[in-house]
Amino acid sequence: MARSSSCFYMSRHLLFLYLSSQPISAQHNLSPFAKPLCLEDEMYALLQFKERYEINDDASGDPLAHPKTLSWNNSRDCCSWDGIECDENTGHVIVLDLGSSLLYGSIDNNSTLFQLAHLEKLNLSDNHFNDSRIPSRVGDLLRLTHLDFSASVFSGPVPSEIFKLTSLVYLDLSAPDTPTNLLEMKAPGLRSLVQNLTSLEVLHLGYVNISSEVPNTLANLSSLRRLNMDACDLHGEFPSAVFNLPKLRHLGVGSNKALTGRLPDFNSSSPLEELRLSGSSFSGELPSSFGILPSLSFLDVSDCNFSGSIPASFANLSNLECLDVSGNPFAAQSLSSLSWIWKKKKLATLDLRMINLYGEIPPSIGNCSRLVELSLLGNQLSGAVPSQLMNLTQLTNLYLRMNQLSGSIPSWLMNMTGLAELDLASNKFHGEVPSSISQLQNLQVLNLARNNFSGTVELDNFLKLKQLEVLHLSSNRLSCRASSVNVILPQLSVLGLASCNLSEFPAFLQKQEHMRSLDLSDNNIRGEVPPWVWNGSFDMQYLNLSRNFLTGLERYHPIKPLLMYTIDLSHNMLKGPPPEATSSILSYIVSNNSLTGPLPPWICNLSSAITLDLSSNGLTGVLPVCLGDISKSLMVLNLKGNNFHGSIPELLVRATQLTMIDMSDNQLQGNLPRSLAHCKMLEFLNFANNHIVDTFPSWLGSLPELHVLILRSNKFCGVIKRPKSSSTFRKLRILDLSSNAFLGKLPMEFFQSWNAMKSKTGNFTYMQRTLRPSLYLPFTYYGNYDFSMTVIYKGLKLYYPKISEVFTVIDLSNNLFKGEIPSVIGDLKGLQGLNLSSNFLTGHIPSSLCNLTALESLDLSRNNLSGQIPQNLTELGFLSFLNVSYNNLTGFVPRGKQFDTFSNDSFEGNSGLCGEFISRKCRGSEDKSGQPSTHQEEDSGSPIELDWKIVLMGYGSGLVIGVGIGNAFISWKHVWFEENARRRRRPSRRQTRRGKNSWLGKLFNFYRY
Repeated sequence: MARSSSCFYMSRHLLFLYLSSQPISAQHNLSPFAKPLCLEDEMYALLQFKERYEINDDASGDPLAHPKTLSWNNSRDCCSWDGIECDENTGHVIVLDLGSSLLYGSIDNNSTLFQLAHLEKLNLSDNHFNDSRIPSRVGDLLRLTHLDFSASVFSGPVPSEIFKLTSLVYLDLSAPDTPTNLLEMKAPGLRSLVQNLTSLEVLHLGYVNISSEVPNTLANLSSLRRLNMDACDLHGEFPSAVFNLPKLRHLGVGSNKALTGRLPDFNSSSPLEELRLSGSSFSGELPSSFGILPSLSFLDVSDCNFSGSIPASFANLSNLECLDVSGNPFAAQSLSSLSWIWKKKKLATLDLRMINLYGEIPPSIGNCSRLVELSLLGNQLSGAVPSQLMNLTQLTNLYLRMNQLSGSIPSWLMNMTGLAELDLASNKFHGEVPSSISQLQNLQVLNLARNNFSGTVELDNFLKLKQLEVLHLSSNRLSCRASSVNVILPQLSVLGLASCNLSEFPAFLQKQEHMRSLDLSDNNIRGEVPPWVWNGSFDMQYLNLSRNFLTGLERYHPIKPLLMYTIDLSHNMLKGPPPEATSSILSYIVSNNSLTGPLPPWICNLSSAITLDLSSNGLTGVLPVCLGDISKSLMVLNLKGNNFHGSIPELLVRATQLTMIDMSDNQLQGNLPRSLAHCKMLEFLNFANNHIVDTFPSWLGSLPELHVLILRSNKFCGVIKRPKSSSTFRKLRILDLSSNAFLGKLPMEFFQSWNAMKSKTGNFTYMQRTLRPSLYLPFTYYGNYDFSMTVIYKGLKLYYPKISEVFTVIDLSNNLFKGEIPSVIGDLKGLQGLNLSSNFLTGHIPSSLCNLTALESLDLSRNNLSGQIPQNLTELGFLSFLNVSYNNLTGFVPRGKQFDTFSNDSFEGNSGLCGEFISRKCRGSEDKSGQPSTHQEEDSGSPIELDWKIVLMGYGSGLVIGVGIGNAFISWKHVWFEENARRRRRPSRRQTRRGKNSWLGKLFNFYRY
């Protein structure tokens, strides 16, 4: 990092000096006797300028910075001062170069700098002007040809007066890589600049927030040699004519994700040396005409949308020193097919990360003798690492992570003593980690995580690597031991020892003062967390102690560290209140512990939170009203499996990014908050197993991303009314309304609108959200937050720790639905599970169910269905669970395929059914065509005569007796369904008529509970 920063300031300063030198050098040829002295008024203007600023070592980033103004005084001619040049004819100051001068302070229009009216070149780069706005009076310096305010902490809008400096050939307002854009150039600023400053040769606006399209007139700047507009929030299509400007040598418009475009065919006369498009949305194929660019030495088109293949014409780029085509969706090709790469004698940086490469690493890789950095990360490479790699004697960074490479760590690797970063993680390497790795004395990063390494590792061995900053041994089959305390240790910034069979906290952590990321998850560490683990470093940003046996945090205090972003203490034995987090927290995960008490007040101060998971604890009390106003960025809120009670507050009015809410398995009451309709990004909503009293939330149907809706085991009631839109719940794949009091006919119109269930297509991915923040630490495994759920599937209560994007289930069981099963269910061809059991459904089983070719589980038991089982259901090749028991079905049970695997339990309770594999065999004279029996139940299909509004009048009227009857009715219904679910014997005929098929019988029996 220090190296790249130094290069940034050095290259900028040299460029400014080079473009400034020619005119000044010519003037220095005059006789020294003709040289006038500095003008007095300009000298005093410069001294007053000096007095406004203090010298601060942190004000400049350039390691070669020095305080040029420190030697300024009135005892010497100001033309001889450091950073000053004068016109040798008039004595006027024409160059003020204070780049990297450690200046700290503010600047405004009253600055005496603007008294230097004859200035031609002004460089204030790499200082700290304390978020000042660029003074508009800079427009008074009409003779300026060079203006450099880069990396000097200016903020606010770029004054339009700069666009009047029509003599400018050099303009640099950029900043080095910063998290926020401090300067702004809103429309029509860029257009005005291009129209007016037509003589520009160098234009650097990197990290200025422009937020506009790139005007086509940019292609009119025929003198342009260097153009940098990285990370300017540019959008729209980039004008392709710019690429073929006749003098353009350096072009960078990377890190503009909304910027699109296609590369043109290049001219052989183009002087292009450097092209950076990384992190933009350029697409199409890379043109073969790249091969006719004789001067091209630096090409970075990483993380774009380029497709096709890497052109073979790249072989003609004889001056290529840096090639980065990583992160593009190229067609799959073997690494050996890129044989031309290994002939590039000047190549120093090669990044082929994540471009769909396969095959083995060819031995010819050893021919690139000047390679300094090599990345083959994230492909499908296999086999062993070839020994010819040892020929790359200048290699410092080697990244082979996320492939399928195998073998042990080769002994010859220990001879590559220049290695600074070695990343072999997420492969299939095996064997022991050699102790000789300590010979790599220049190692700063060693990442061996997620392989099959085994044996015992003495951590003290790595502590000999005095420059080591990152050590990752996580997720192997290692046993790690550490004893060192009183030795000089390297100051690690990242340490990963997850799944290393640790039984205690390594003692050397006591002296780690700059740790930023610590992962000790999935070990056998017991007892309390000592304070030096989580309080030893002000820099700690990531702490993962999950899946241990921790009982508490000794003398825990949340103030230090100040910028903790991620904390994961899940799956431990923590007791007491939740550990306090600072307001900087992004991911707070303390699930599966024994935490108690109410949600603490500080939870409302987590203004930056993205993930909050306090699930599966013993927390109590009501949910605070402020919960809905925590964070605009909140994406995951998981409070399931606690003892919260009371009503649900109007949640998440500001949390427009929220994708997952799980408050299941609590004791929450009242209605669903209507503010959920504002959560337009919501994908997963689970309120199962509470005491919520409401009607079906059809108003959630407008949520465009909702995939999962689980309202099981509550007190929802009433008829599910016809949807107002034909596109309601269009992405819904999992719907569980079981064990409520919904009544009326099954919602046929809803079935017709569930478009996502009509398709069997989809990627086999999981519903999850990355835990990696936008400003993430390198070599830290943040992982993903997987959405999880519990559903009744194939007759079993199953917990899904991950939810496939293609998993599709409908469960409407244990309700009061009546009428026939609508045939339109057969349109839901992606459906894998359908449970309509324990309702009052009548009529025949629709033959259209045979269209559900992905169906694995079908439960229609405990209804009043009649007629025969459709023969075509035998065509359901994936059906592994079927239950049609306790209906009034008749005729012959179909045979063939999956039906031959179902037991008698699937069909019991249907006196008119017979078959070879069930207890009632068909007699030889019996009609096997499935004609209806003559003794159907007399009450089958009896309609619900009692008006719902009367039965459940307590939910709306407020009358005590009405509320009592309504709540008692729901309570009876839950008990009745649970009791019936436990029964495995066929009920008596009297019970069948009064207890199963008669809705009035249910209501009658309600008074018995």
